[in-house]
Amino acid sequence: MKKVLIISFSEIWRDPRVMRQIRLLESDCDVTVAGFGDRPEANIRFVELLRQQQRASLPRKLLWALKLLLGWAESYYWNQYEVVTAARLLSDTAPDLIIANDLPALPLALRLAKGKPVVYDAHEYSPRENEERWAWRLLFGRYNDALCRRHLPQVDSMLTVCQGIADEYARNYGVRPLVVHNAPQRQPLSPSPLDGTSIRMIHHGVASRSRQLELMIEIMNHLDQRFTLDLMLIEGETEYMQLLRQKAQHDPRIRFVDPVPMSQICQRTNAYDVGLFFLPPNSFNYRYALPNKFFEFVQARLAIAIGPSPEMAALVRKYECGVVAESFEPSALARLLQNLDPAGLTSLKAASHRAAEELCFEQAAPIVLSEVRRLGGLG
Repeated sequence: MKKVLIISFSEIWRDPRVMRQIRLLESDCDVTVAGFGDRPEANIRFVELLRQQQRASLPRKLLWALKLLLGWAESYYWNQYEVVTAARLLSDTAPDLIIANDLPALPLALRLAKGKPVVYDAHEYSPRENEERWAWRLLFGRYNDALCRRHLPQVDSMLTVCQGIADEYARNYGVRPLVVHNAPQRQPLSPSPLDGTSIRMIHHGVASRSRQLELMIEIMNHLDQRFTLDLMLIEGETEYMQLLRQKAQHDPRIRFVDPVPMSQICQRTNAYDVGLFFLPPNSFNYRYALPNKFFEFVQARLAIAIGPSPEMAALVRKYECGVVAESFEPSALARLLQNLDPAGLTSLKAASHRAAEELCFEQAAPIVLSEVRRLGGLG
């Protein structure tokens, strides 16, 4: 049985893309997974990576900033606590193949591989990851670009989440990533019936200020009393979560509901009618967003309501499973929602039911398996 090492500087058990890699390979490979947090429930060897617990002193922060400003990307990378400790913890793994998830794992994976194949899975476009913040652009934008220029040509295979991001990597770095959507496994569900009086909308995800979730609360100001909105949010920023609650407190149609485990999201949200996601293109990655929640809406058999985000919009139009606003003004999406009648909503949910047969991990898995097999990680 071939040995596969999966590396991700994330909490593995709550990282759906990495968990799908594990599920795909755990039966046929000797899989070691390295990441933060608790060991996921899987047939694997788990190596818990360490986080820096002690806050860096001001002189050390200034040294790091100087390295970044001077373009010393490799020196900065190899002196990060997380990388140094991970290199030590994984030094004896001797894998036949490594899957590196996101840019922080890539240089480490290439060093540990010692000439064995490396598959790089880019969950986003790293050189413009947090470009909405000027300090990040100044320091880490150049840093991520330098790591990409040095290390992307060394990978044996590259995956990413959507065509727009794949095209940008190809344009800037000469690599040709394969597209593997962030779709969950096909769910044995059917569209829930309408209740006859209300249109039940749901949004789920992390409460992050950069996502401007308050715009979805504003959408409710333009909708009649048929509409309700439940926000199933993971608290990413406490102050921002409080702000959202304040903005919604005078509208009884808006509720904050407890999040559920990743594996239960589709079943839990199947009772709703519309999956709502309105993400202004404040950065390159937001413009080309095609997140887990989009495919979870499909697998939950919901009609989908979105702004004109090109990757999501292309799929909504292809499968005719939702509505796409012409702009990122809340009123633009509200107008389309307001025009929904029971027959139209039922039709959209039925279209998601049909789309669920294709927009699932079962359709994406052969791409990953083919690359792993081609590079000798299976058999």
